[in-house]
Amino acid sequence: METARRELLVNAGIDVDDLVARCMGNVQLAERLLQKFSMDANYRTLCQAAQDKDRDKALQAAHGLKGVCGNLSMTTLHALLTEQVLAMRSGDWEKAEHLMPEIVCTYEEVTAALQKAFS
Repeated sequence: METARRELLVNAGIDVDDLVARCMGNVQLAERLLQKFSMDANYRTLCQAAQDKDRDKALQAAHGLKGVCGNLSMTTLHALLTEQVLAMRSGDWEKAEHLMPEIVCTYEEVTAALQKAFS
């Protein structure tokens, strides 16, 4: 992976080395997976469910997005979503809601970095 692309991704909270290792050293596969990240609907579903106060749908979407972020080694976003899912499961919906602005900001940083890295 070229240095400039790698730096963009690392600065966005993506553990590139871990992702490439998950892809058994296949850099092209890792890059293809990252390019497909924005196609996952869980983020949009989470935002809408949070706005609608649909707790079941919010938990399902947060959990799904957490899994995608974990698989793609998006460590910063994964950590936030892990915290949110734990809050939701423990019934602390106020904490889960308070995490949304940081999740939105981090998600936007990741997607902007991905767009810049692969454009």
